[in-house]
Amino acid sequence: MKEFRVDMRQTTPEEMAQGKRDAQLVFELNHTMPFTERYGEIVKELFGDHIGEGSRINAPLTCVCANMVNIGSNVVIMNNCLMMARGGITIEDGAMIAANVQLISNNHDLHDRMILTCKPVRICKNAWIGAGATILPGVTVGENAVVGAGSVVTKDVAPSTIVAGNPARFIRNIEAADK
Repeated sequence: MKEFRVDMRQTTPEEMAQGKRDAQLVFELNHTMPFTERYGEIVKELFGDHIGEGSRINAPLTCVCANMVNIGSNVVIMNNCLMMARGGITIEDGAMIAANVQLISNNHDLHDRMILTCKPVRICKNAWIGAGATILPGVTVGENAVVGAGSVVTKDVAPSTIVAGNPARFIRNIEAADK
């Protein structure tokens, strides 16, 4: 997965406006009654055409660069999710994101902290990210995989496997009998 770099000193006026818009929409979402028409309108305004049918996002949410997030259909994102999306975040159909999960697609350069180092995060179809897990830049969580609660995922997770720990390690394969 190729890394790209963003110099925060060269932020364009359009990027500044996008950041302000995102911050205000996230604030409004976090202060709006869930399961209301207005709540749905804010989610749609925040993610635009990048959120599929039947997906649900529970507040509170923290999201930076919402325009870099793609959410499939029938995705569930529970409370207190953090999305640092400058590198891009894709959450495919049927994925489940538990409470307090951090999806982080960018970091800071060790020598010049105004430079963001970015790699996309991808959560594949029907994956389940357990409560309090952190997914770091460049990680793909494979289809039907499970990330245990509190795990820190630093490497790709193979499809139909369970990982857990800090750093997350392979626990076992998910057998057909488990499904």
